[in-house]
Amino acid sequence: MGLMEFDKLPINTLVGADWKTFKAVTANKTIDKGFRNKYFLTKSVCRLLSLLQPFEDARYRKIADKPLEMDPVFILGHWRSGTTFVHNVFSCDKHFGYNTTYQTVFPNLMLWGQPFFKKNMSLLMPDKRPTDNLELKVDLPQEEEFALANMMPYSYYNFWFFPKHMLEYCDRYLLFDNTTEHELEVFKETFLKLIKISLWNTHGTQFLSKNPPHTGRVKTLLEMFPNAKFIYLKRNPYTVFESTRSFFTNTIQPLRLQDITNEQIESNLIEVYRRLFYKFEEQKGLIPEGNLVEVKFEDFEQDAYAMTEDIYRKLNLPGFESSKAEIEKYLGKKKGYKKNQYKYDDRTIQIVEENWGMALKEWGYSL
Repeated sequence: MGLMEFDKLPINTLVGADWKTFKAVTANKTIDKGFRNKYFLTKSVCRLLSLLQPFEDARYRKIADKPLEMDPVFILGHWRSGTTFVHNVFSCDKHFGYNTTYQTVFPNLMLWGQPFFKKNMSLLMPDKRPTDNLELKVDLPQEEEFALANMMPYSYYNFWFFPKHMLEYCDRYLLFDNTTEHELEVFKETFLKLIKISLWNTHGTQFLSKNPPHTGRVKTLLEMFPNAKFIYLKRNPYTVFESTRSFFTNTIQPLRLQDITNEQIESNLIEVYRRLFYKFEEQKGLIPEGNLVEVKFEDFEQDAYAMTEDIYRKLNLPGFESSKAEIEKYLGKKKGYKKNQYKYDDRTIQIVEENWGMALKEWGYSL
């Protein structure tokens, strides 16, 4: 059991940002009353840790020019669409490399000082994710957007700290609609750096990404990796609405530096879902034939082993035969896992049908 409760953390995840990123993310932003102590403590620790950046940079220069052996595999889908489970299953294949939970918070302390900081992080963090009771450990696979948010100023996850700007961040850094060429270049350089460090850290040869924000960035990802493979997860929108509302409302509490009501969070997530849905539909045709598999999470969950084997075959991925035993072992451990249960009230049904009806129709979901 971690020594700190998630919702009572005295600092937020910006503590692991480099100093340049911290200053850019927080510049000209309002820190609301009640969050100033958290802001100043986070700022102080961040500034202290940033003094170690030259050691990290020196180590990175040794791997910076190493080319990628294979283009990545991207697991896409809106938050709470089952991306974590699918990521965990595929990461049983040791040829995959991935971003870890430790790297998510401290991406700038990976090549130097990791053992010390990782040990302390493991002592403090909770054993399970507070939102869904999934196992939480420093070396487990994790989505990379929090890491990117600590490596550059141009991340959608800035909204966790400044939720009043959520839709602005959505357009600029989730969908890349109003992004400058400079910001795009920084994103590409930073993401490539994260991939190389992740592969070094996990000894993988192909990067396995699980990152819902990438769902709106297919065009840019293909510019970087023309032969990338994509797994797109679809899930019952009624469930996604209830689960995302709970996830966002709970997760934002220890991270935010601004006041926001639950009603505002709900309104924003409704709109972000719509924009993300249409952006993926607009860009998925750019993916070369044979490099995209679209899966209903309910189908995957029902027979994860068979569906995993099928995805490997359709995407022509290596490694399934040598990973079968580990995949079966992981799935065997998950048989006793208790998921959160959702009962759709009339209001949920009305909101989803009025705002996300396009997904219900396109994917064939109904009550």
